[in-house]
Amino acid sequence: MKENMILNKLKGVKKRYEEVEKLLSEPSVTADMDKYIKLNKEYKDLEPVIQAYDKYLEIINGIEDAKEMLDTENDGEMRDMGKLEVEELEAKKEPLEEIIKFLLIPKDPEDEKNAVLEIRAGSGGDEASIFAGELFRMYTKFCESKNWSIDVTRSTEGTQGGFKEIVANVSGDGVYGVLKYESGVHRVQRVPQTETQGRVHTSAASVAVLPEAEEVDIEINPADIKRDEFCSSGPGGQSVNTTYSAIRLTHKPTGTVVTCQDEKSKLKNLNAAMKELRTRLYNLEHQKYLDDIASKRKTIVSTGDRSAKIRTYNFPQARVTDHRINLTLYNLPEIMNGNLMEIIEKLNMAENAERLKSETNQE
Repeated sequence: MKENMILNKLKGVKKRYEEVEKLLSEPSVTADMDKYIKLNKEYKDLEPVIQAYDKYLEIINGIEDAKEMLDTENDGEMRDMGKLEVEELEAKKEPLEEIIKFLLIPKDPEDEKNAVLEIRAGSGGDEASIFAGELFRMYTKFCESKNWSIDVTRSTEGTQGGFKEIVANVSGDGVYGVLKYESGVHRVQRVPQTETQGRVHTSAASVAVLPEAEEVDIEINPADIKRDEFCSSGPGGQSVNTTYSAIRLTHKPTGTVVTCQDEKSKLKNLNAAMKELRTRLYNLEHQKYLDDIASKRKTIVSTGDRSAKIRTYNFPQARVTDHRINLTLYNLPEIMNGNLMEIIEKLNMAENAERLKSETNQE
């Protein structure tokens, strides 16, 4: 990305920044809280780019002034000072350009959405269910550290603990943009409690993270939905197990089925089920978007293949390996306690580097 290309892009961002700044002061915007919040967030997101732009302009102007001095100055000492200044500014310019390139990568609009987190036990029987439960605890701890809320909408417990399946809504700031890297198959290698000969077994659980769809994102014809009501099963007390509060929704055109039974209120279960149904139908389209990306470039974000092994948790060696970026860490207890940010940041860096490479090739 050459200097003039960077400047042209930055000028466009500056123009949008000034437009948003002006809009934020208009009465029609301040009266519409949703619009105001959206524009205010865009304004704050653009601020780092504008700060980099101002610094970049300062460096370029400084280089031009120093070069002009070299062309007109006859004094040897002054010329040496000019050369030194050009060298120092050029040394600052290149790393700043790299930062700007990453700042100019278009953000995925899905990244700001809440998410539906789904964990299912895979191969490994009871040990897989136990591991699925441990993954859910890991994500719960991680969400707590980010001040996100996590609400379970459906779960089926394993016979020896953990979960055969658990589905939860995660709400907060930029949830999907962070958790999207967790989709895929997670493997665990350890000696199960039921193993009498001390052999290490490998079990697995699949994780799916879906961007939550809002009502404006997708329109569902009520006539396309079959609704069933039934008694909730599992723990929860007498009122949960004896009243028809659980909801099952079937979207007839696609065959998509969702259930919600974790609330005692039928209305709350219905609202939660509709939210999940919207999300699953929306993600049928979102999957096409991910597949399109995968056909054009390497992507760290899962393209929906539930057989794609993304990470291994080796308990005997206290080792965690993310296979997408060949990252190995030896702090498994900390990671299982929710300290995932180091892995996610490295995945995000790898994804952005790949996106930057793709952008550069297109130019």
